[in-house]
Amino acid sequence: MPFLSLAWKSLLNRRTTALLTLVSIAFSVLLLVGVERLRTEARESFANTLSGTDLILGARSGAVQLLLYSVFHIGDATNNISWKSYQEIAALPLVDWIVPISLGDSHRGFRVVGTTPDYFMYFHYGHEQGIEFAQGAPFDDLYDAVLGAEVAESLGYRLGDSIVIAHGAADVHFARHADKPFRVVGILRRTGTPLDRAVHVSLQAIEAIHVDWRGGGPPLPGHAVSAQRARVMDLTPRAITAALIGLRSRIATFKVQRQINDYREEPLTAILPGVALSQLWDLVGIAENALLLVSVCVVVVGLIGMLTALLSSLNERRREMAILRSVGARPAHVFALIIGEAFGLTLAGVLAGVALLYAILLSIRQPVEHHFGIHLAQAGLSSHELLLLALVLLAGLLVGILPGYRAYRLSLADGLSIRV
Repeated sequence: MPFLSLAWKSLLNRRTTALLTLVSIAFSVLLLVGVERLRTEARESFANTLSGTDLILGARSGAVQLLLYSVFHIGDATNNISWKSYQEIAALPLVDWIVPISLGDSHRGFRVVGTTPDYFMYFHYGHEQGIEFAQGAPFDDLYDAVLGAEVAESLGYRLGDSIVIAHGAADVHFARHADKPFRVVGILRRTGTPLDRAVHVSLQAIEAIHVDWRGGGPPLPGHAVSAQRARVMDLTPRAITAALIGLRSRIATFKVQRQINDYREEPLTAILPGVALSQLWDLVGIAENALLLVSVCVVVVGLIGMLTALLSSLNERRREMAILRSVGARPAHVFALIIGEAFGLTLAGVLAGVALLYAILLSIRQPVEHHFGIHLAQAGLSSHELLLLALVLLAGLLVGILPGYRAYRLSLADGLSIRV
């Protein structure tokens, strides 16, 4: 206890250097644990990009490819699903709900999603969070459109504005369905998911804008169908791109998946969203390891700074160490004093870093969840985070060994000698 008091008084005597060292370690710990927390929560939020959906139905393809174009709207489908097959899958006894999705068109770089009003009811993300409207309501008329938050914000759209959908991903003049403009009737709240970057219209609207197109090309002169005439035509979809499926019981997931994969009428695939999301994260999640490596390097730099400060202070404390030895302190006591100072600084830095982390998490939680869809839980430290902090404390203890050993060996002789 006397040596703990002595170590504390020694640090107070060098309060400026000690405080700077403590701040350095605190920010290093903040970055280390903060990156680990953000990495963990980002992975969980990524896995919850789509929640509450038991299966995703699509044409025969790989699980990651189907996930990319049906949920993230990246890439194109290998094939479509006939409307007849979709209806038969929807009629399976274990299917509780099914939401069709039709892709292929765009609006100024944003994907257009053809679907039904059930999409806004059954699509969930994050921790079973449903779709909410910032303004307006779901589409009701044939030429109504609902915009994601990013679409409305980046393009400056408001309710009642008119938009024109283009055929395919390229928004060029000859590919636009300019004769059938849409009216913005709803704008979704920001979710931090692909919903923010999509334009939603009805399946019938997708059929209406293509009713006079042949072979993927615009209508020939004299064969165009007006917007009003399209309203009275049969707009039953001939095919869709994918579908989201919810089951009456999750126990039946593999049974229904097998029924779909063995469907005889056409080659279909049913995937589990959670499994596919995990596979996709394994492909793109290498960046998280790079972030963790950078934060570890920052901690190492902080500890090296503490080592440098301790070694530099030894030259100033030669007399102090010599006096301690002369009044009866053993070499082991001097060694313990230096080690205690190093460990005390590290412990204080760790505690300050953790406190600062929680303060920052509390202040940025809602903006991060609103803009990026990452849920930052205000939970206690995980076992992995505690392990990282324990390693930092151990490293701080080890850092004190070198200056402690030097003081142990040279404290008396070095302190009483005269340097010129």
